Formats: sequence, structure tokens, C-alpha cells
Amino acid sequence: SRRCPRSERASPSAGPVPYPLLPAGRARPSHSEPRGRDGRGEEEEEEEEMEGWQQLYPGHIPTSPLQKALLAAGSAVMALYDPYRHDMVAVLGETTGCLALPNLRDKMKNHPEGYRILQERPRIRLSTLDMARLQGLPDGSLGREYVRFLESNKVSPDTRMPPKFVDDEELAYVIQRYREVHDLMHTLLGMPTNMLGEVVVKWFEAIQTGLPMCVLGAALGPVRLSTRKLQVLATELVPWAIRSGLNASCVLNVYYEQRWEQPVESLREELGIFPPP
Repeated sequence: SRRCPRSERASPSAGPVPYPLLPAGRARPSHSEPRGRDGRGEEEEEEEEMEGWQQLYPGHIPTSPLQKALLAAGSAVMALYDPYRHDMVAVLGETTGCLALPNLRDKMKNHPEGYRILQERPRIRLSTLDMARLQGLPDGSLGREYVRFLESNKVSPDTRMPPKFVDDEELAYVIQRYREVHDLMHTLLGMPTNMLGEVVVKWFEAIQTGLPMCVLGAALGPVRLSTRKLQVLATELVPWAIRSGLNASCVLNVYYEQRWEQPVESLREELGIFPPP
């Protein structure tokens, strides 16, 4: 058998090994590794710092306040340039909703129906909707008018983007719920998806939610409208949307999935939305 060289043999008189043997896969500390004030290495400090940046839900992207500010500025410019860039509108809503979203969550928690929604987390998607049943409901019912809106405007609830930049799992659901009931706001308000209809809905939602993204859309959306539409907007639609938004109870506190048979007019009265002009 091969004999170990003299330099590799352990000597009885040799001093203690500088570092004990470590399990496989563990790095041995180095004298040259910088240490923190409390004796920890930089890698340990970085790992500890990153623990607060873990993914909170599927698709979540942790971001710092500076990163959120840059995302908000960039998405705002793109959304103003092209209001139909729903991805940019979504990013703007998430990065600027740090005050409005907790307020909306508190409103839901303090309402029996809203609290149940937060607990059960329903989703409005094609996979959760019985479209054949909704199409068979009577004219004027919420379910039938909602499907009519989707078909007439060629839109789908599946186009709503999942949240990415909201650093709270429950608040992420709140903004997801807001997005998925947006088309129901169109249905309740009787507004189409053209620019005029979107601006009116944004005025209503701005009053209801306080989301800066809605305020920005309500204030700057009209710049693309014609003079005639601006006149109708200023004299009839915006005053009605503001009065309805102020008078109505929180629209996120309605379990719409259990209200499909309810007539739209009845639900408007219940919420406090005035009839459309």
C-alpha cells in the first residue's frame, strides 16, 4: 500500500488543528474575511438582510422604496402615452397604493360581506364562472348584464394581471379583487370600455378607492377626448360619477359571485349608485 509522505502524517506533538473539520458543503472561515461589528461575516449579514425580502406569494417581486418610485414614474409615463397598456396601469396601481390599499382592506374587514371575501378569497375568472348559467339568467340581472358587457366589448376577466410589487400578501389580494371587479363597475355604471367610459369609471373608482392610479386616470384621461365629449363629461358624467362615488358604500364589500341573480337596478339602489344619466 502507498505510504503517506512524512509531511502528511499527523505528529503526536503537533498542536491543535486551527479549525475543526466541517461537514461537507460548509465553507471554512477565513482570516481574511471581513467581519462585522458583532463578529459576523459579510455573507452572514447579507443572508440575514435578505430574509426580509422573501417572496410573499407566487409571482411576488420584492422591491425597495427607490425601486418602487422608479417603477411608478416609468409606468405612469407609459400609461399616459398609451392608456390601454394595462400592464403599465397595473404596475402604477401597485407601486403607488401603499396608503389606499390598507384603507380598503380595513373597510373590508369591518364589513360582514367584505370580511368573508377576505377570508374565502374568491376569484373572478373564466375558470370560476359558469358562463352558460349566467347567459341563461333574466335580462337585467347582474350575471346576464355582466356577460353581455364582456361579449359586447370583447373583453375577458382573465386579462387582469396578477400583482407583483405589493409587499403584503393580503393587500395583494385586495388589489387583485379590485382589478377583477373593474368590469362589474362598468356593468353597474352602464359605461362602455371606450375612452369616455373608462374616464367616467376612473372618476367613480378614484372617489371609492383613493388609489393614485385612478386619480391620475380620471384627471388626465380626458385630454384625449373630443370637445363634444369633454362637454358631456364635464356637465353630466363626471358630476354623476362623483356623487355616486361619494354616496355609494364600498364596492369591494359585495360578494358579486353570490349576487348574479340580483337585478342591476336593485344592486345600484342597495349600494347607493344613482341611475346613469
